[in-house]
Amino acid sequence: MDHFHYRDGQYFAEGVSLARIASAVGTPCYVYSKAILEQRWRVFDDAFGDYPHRIHYAVKANGNLAILKLLRQMGSGFDIVSGGELERVLKAGGRPDDMVFSGVGKRESEITTALETGIHCINVESAAELDRVNRIAGTLGVVADLALRINPDVDPHTHPYISTGLRENKFGIPADQAPDLVKQAHDASHVNIIGLACHIGSQLTELSPFIAALDRVLELVFSLRQEGLQLKHLDIGGGLGIRYKDETPPEPDAYVKALLKQLSARQCNLPLFIEPGRAIVGNAGILLTRVEYLKSVESHQFAVRSEEHTSELQSQ
Repeated sequence: MDHFHYRDGQYFAEGVSLARIASAVGTPCYVYSKAILEQRWRVFDDAFGDYPHRIHYAVKANGNLAILKLLRQMGSGFDIVSGGELERVLKAGGRPDDMVFSGVGKRESEITTALETGIHCINVESAAELDRVNRIAGTLGVVADLALRINPDVDPHTHPYISTGLRENKFGIPADQAPDLVKQAHDASHVNIIGLACHIGSQLTELSPFIAALDRVLELVFSLRQEGLQLKHLDIGGGLGIRYKDETPPEPDAYVKALLKQLSARQCNLPLFIEPGRAIVGNAGILLTRVEYLKSVESHQFAVRSEEHTSELQSQ
């Protein structure tokens, strides 16, 4: 958090005193650094060089409208997991054709709105969901572009509550079932498979799980290609971690370069989608609050803060 720092006993955000912010807008409030957000997004984008790619910011990481507007202005697409997130991205000026709709439990109304809006791609998690999308698309008289979210059965080495890439997790389609879903989609009249996707978890601090997941998805790409399916993109998801205490996660450029190295080694040049969230916003903001008084209870000391309505302010 280079743009948050102490100077002469006061804490500053990009040269602006937090005491001044507290006086201007009240507390508690969230303060975000525009400089950090821009730098974190650009380091992902720059690492790709001229390799075809899209960065779809994971809105679930932080859906603040000012952040969404900033990332949209920088050229970001968006990864959404609900109708509410779709609405927020549209309000921030995001383009539907630069969004992917992920999530394991999409409601019929959400799928309908996504298709009516013209979203780029829906990441499908099951045969039942594929049937649902096909039926809704038929009612609307459109063909829905889909990516199959594959469960690669890779241990992400993270907390079990945010692990999504193991076979026992509810997320994604086991790789051995993917050919059956491809056939199901081929027999349907209102869906079109254009990609494969995966997302193995959050707060990953090692590169090896990402590479293992990509490698297993690539095996499926080549297998499906032999069956005549020509894909338009790969979506490797997000999950790159940040430092909270003593973690040492890879830097975004190292992460991207490792993915590109694996694609090159496997002679695959499909456009790559990534969905960073925490890695962009996790260390870009603070909660600013005021300590009203100190309270002692037996062996514990408490700082009691104000509990007014929380506002949000983007540092300029």
